Amino acid sequence: MVKVALQGAEFFAYHGFYAEEQLLGTRFVVDIEVVFENAYDFNDDKIANTVNYEELYQIAKIEMQHTRKLIETVAQGVIDGIAAKYPYVRLASVTIKKAHPPLGGPVQHSVVSISYNKDKVKHGL
Repeated sequence: MVKVALQGAEFFAYHGFYAEEQLLGTRFVVDIEVVFENAYDFNDDKIANTVNYEELYQIAKIEMQHTRKLIETVAQGVIDGIAAKYPYVRLASVTIKKAHPPLGGPVQHSVVSISYNKDKVKHGL
């Protein structure tokens, strides 16, 4: 098995349940991890034989540009994008941290994590 990850990808975006959050925006940090079975020999040094972490970044960037009320919706969009681009990925997880959520007191960040397991995806339901 091979694991490819991106940690600490930073975005400024406008996600949040409250209109003010969608107007002002805030900083988000995204971590992505994918696991897949190695079907190729990495000695041939071809990027097509792996998950390109530049593509993972682009998937996250696209999802972060679409304003959502729920961070869960954004994380699910990233998972869906990964599964569509890399159908051989068996496991994936996306964690999104929202800096300084408006909770009435100092909070460093709120966190949402969503995981994907290809073997447990319900087909046809």
